[in-house]
Amino acid sequence: MKVGVVGEIHTCGYEIFKNNNIEYFVTNSKEEDQLTNELSDVDGIVVRTVKLSKKVLSNAKKLQVVARHGVGYDNVDYNFLNENKIALAITGTANAVSVSEHVMTMMLCLTKNIYESDKLVKLNKFKEKANLPNFFELYQKKILILGFGRIGKELAKRCMAFDMEIYIHDPFIPDDEIRSMNYIPTDKESGFKIADYISIHLPLNSETKDLISYEQFESFKSNLILINTARGGIVNENALFDALKNKKILAAGLDVFETEPPIENHMLFSLQNTLLTPHNSALTLECRKRMATESCENVFNFLTKSKNLNKNNIINLNIIS
Repeated sequence: MKVGVVGEIHTCGYEIFKNNNIEYFVTNSKEEDQLTNELSDVDGIVVRTVKLSKKVLSNAKKLQVVARHGVGYDNVDYNFLNENKIALAITGTANAVSVSEHVMTMMLCLTKNIYESDKLVKLNKFKEKANLPNFFELYQKKILILGFGRIGKELAKRCMAFDMEIYIHDPFIPDDEIRSMNYIPTDKESGFKIADYISIHLPLNSETKDLISYEQFESFKSNLILINTARGGIVNENALFDALKNKKILAAGLDVFETEPPIENHMLFSLQNTLLTPHNSALTLECRKRMATESCENVFNFLTKSKNLNKNNIINLNIIS
């Protein structure tokens, strides 16, 4: 067996292959033609963020499984995998804590004006603290969590500790199940009107593209803080810029962008009411270790038909079985 790892991962992942005598190699190639050549004889692929196109995948004649080093898989041609009964695995349990903590960090920093306060002290303007904009508590504020998978659930637990009112929109989760956790199920439109915070935990697809755009910003409360750590494109960036500039909402925290990296001098860079991070919410050291280990275990366990395979990590299990 031979495995190609596309993009460097933590070394603890490689130990899975070394300890089980699985041949593997690491490539940092991003060009389609080069990847097509390098991956032509692999049985499995571990991939971070590089795009795996139909051309690349179709040339890998022995390919049985592709494992994403993460949860989203929009960089892999999912239709091709399904049509050819090739498994797609994710690290379903690895990044929920790191991403949910990142969301809480953004919420707290934007709510408390942490960076403005820090700047004021460092500029020797300590006595001018009364001139800072209003800042607030999370206590009893309403948060709408869009998507109630593993990350959404971890975030809800943390919001509960702050005594927030937690509203959940996820059409795939029964309302009774949400209520059993002491959260409040809601439809999107109702949630949009009452939320003080919205946190997005959805995949990017034809249904979620521009899910939040000009029309939605008209229905939001003016004190809304919007957080997106899921995928760029779910929030229309032009509409977001307009809403932030014209104070239709209070602030936004983004870990993801429509184009990554975003263009130089992106319009959102000019605003003071944004907190922007470079798609690194899942890149804590602990999470990188978990994702490396889990993605390599997914490949090894699938190829060896191990009883240790976590079938919940296989996105298209119904197609390949």
